[in-house]
Amino acid sequence: MSEALDRAGFVAPAIRNGLGFEDIFGFQPRNVQKQFIEAVTEQGAYVLEAPMGIGKTEAALYAAYKIFEKQEATGIYFALPTRLTSDKIYERMNQFLSKILDASDKNRSSLLLHSSAWLQNTEIGEDGAPGRSWFNSSKRGLLAPFAVGTIDQALMAVMNVKHGFVRTFGLAGKVVILDEVHSYDSYTGTILNELVKALRELHCTVIILSATLTGQQRRSILGTSASLGAPSPAYPLISIYPREGNLLESPTEKLEKVHVTISITSSDDEAFEEALKRAERGEQVLWIENTVQDAQKQYQRFASKEMNIDCGLLHSRFLKVDRQKNEDRWVGIYGKTGRVKNEYKGRILVGTQVLEQSLDIDADFLVTRICPTDMLFQRIGRLWRHAENDSIRPVSANREAWVLAPDLKDAIQDKKAFGKSARVYSPYILCRTLSVWQNISSLILPDDIRSTLEGTYADRLEQGNLSLYKQDIEKKRETLSRLALAGVSRGGKTLPESKAATRYSETESIEVLLIKKMSHPKSGTLLRLLDDSELLLPNKVDLAERRRITVQLLNNTVMVPEYLAPQTTRAQLTWLEDYIYLGDNRRDDHGHDEECPFRAAVVQDSGELQGIGYADISDKYVLNYDACLGYRAGKKGKEDDDGE
Repeated sequence: MSEALDRAGFVAPAIRNGLGFEDIFGFQPRNVQKQFIEAVTEQGAYVLEAPMGIGKTEAALYAAYKIFEKQEATGIYFALPTRLTSDKIYERMNQFLSKILDASDKNRSSLLLHSSAWLQNTEIGEDGAPGRSWFNSSKRGLLAPFAVGTIDQALMAVMNVKHGFVRTFGLAGKVVILDEVHSYDSYTGTILNELVKALRELHCTVIILSATLTGQQRRSILGTSASLGAPSPAYPLISIYPREGNLLESPTEKLEKVHVTISITSSDDEAFEEALKRAERGEQVLWIENTVQDAQKQYQRFASKEMNIDCGLLHSRFLKVDRQKNEDRWVGIYGKTGRVKNEYKGRILVGTQVLEQSLDIDADFLVTRICPTDMLFQRIGRLWRHAENDSIRPVSANREAWVLAPDLKDAIQDKKAFGKSARVYSPYILCRTLSVWQNISSLILPDDIRSTLEGTYADRLEQGNLSLYKQDIEKKRETLSRLALAGVSRGGKTLPESKAATRYSETESIEVLLIKKMSHPKSGTLLRLLDDSELLLPNKVDLAERRRITVQLLNNTVMVPEYLAPQTTRAQLTWLEDYIYLGDNRRDDHGHDEECPFRAAVVQDSGELQGIGYADISDKYVLNYDACLGYRAGKKGKEDDDGE
């Protein structure tokens, strides 16, 4: 019984009392952090808006510790936008827990998190079928005193899903930290607003973190009345909304000002040559694109030059095992201590949106494709991120960002001037962003953050094509908000989790297992993985071994849009059903499959993907994979055009 309770997460934590900020994190808190910690005194909702790299995570965790120390919380749930960002917080959360948990507590190890916990705790094979148990691992994670995960698990606490009460119960009374809240669209944002409202009613302490919220976004998330007057324009800003009481918006002490030089250019060639020149002078260059395909092409362009400059590529379409190797290497170079540990020389790192928020990157020079203002600030936040490195940067280095963008008149006349970026972001928001940034040659941070955000997102009357672009985004926002509210309504039919969408996407993503070779000896199924190691899926296996094999299988998968995934039938993957839930032949009331199928393919020596059993792989694309570029789709019909 005791072991079962531990596995379920019912472990009472014993924490060390009286710890100071420096005892936990090893450094003195900044004034902004001090002010926020002092502000979090009771249950309610709190928003910390402060610049990138200021230490919002540490401020939130220490505030949570103080609430926990007063026995006014049952635990902590740290929610982030994506699995990647939540994976990256595991180590920091574990370091925090190792400091605050009593070393004599026999349950201490049960309370610590693990970077592969989402794999280790996943129900495997047919046991992972939705509805097989209302007490499965994804819900159980919220019941544990301490957990890190994606926002989705928390959002389902307010959605009309089966067994949603388990998540609601798991969050009640906790400190719930919601990070990077600016990154959600109207659909997820609407559900998020409902979640914050519910958490306040559940006696939670809600801590909301962002560097780039507008005043209207802040008020919407908190659910405060429009009668309160205009939102405070101050920045940084702490908003305090106690469970019983009125909203208080409290400016923090002013921060040290930083100047960033901004250049807008429509010439990729000019930016390419500038990036090479900077790298040759010893600078570490960061180049961020909005789509995987554009990032791959840009990396190939740099890599094809015969020069003594290291080039790297980071995006979401690598096998998990390859992605981890890439990230470990490049974060080790571009990270806080990378310049001290590694030979100091110029390098170029190309990537996509994954570089905006999830990785600790410190660059000397930035080139970025135009994107919405809030995301531009996130990217600029990767410039000169760690002051410890300032004394060893090349003398030529300057805080400077080049933004690749078309002429505004051209973009207004035809949104195709933005290229693939117009398929990733709203053309209207891109035009509004460009109209503000084309007049900026120097940013003063953090002073200019609020005014630049409001200049981009403030409502205004439009004419001509801009009016049409605006109508498009307003119509989409209304539709997404309506769909989201339908999902949180308790009046309709309860949905299975597989159909309870916490994100809106016109394109589903799907996991694809990539292998080199497969054979079927008498002992089971033998796979040769892309690193030439072998993995046997035995005919008979105990639970512990099944979990180990499942982890290895999932580490050799890549997440891709469904339309770019190889065609695979369930019958072709029966050898995986003991390890991966493949869905079944049941259909819902509308005739749709209950679950999206898992996919698999063989990677030939040329890198081209081949179907399992030589089956057709794709009607529209030639699919490829290699460890340098990742997953690629060469068009037979249309191009791969999505981001990340």
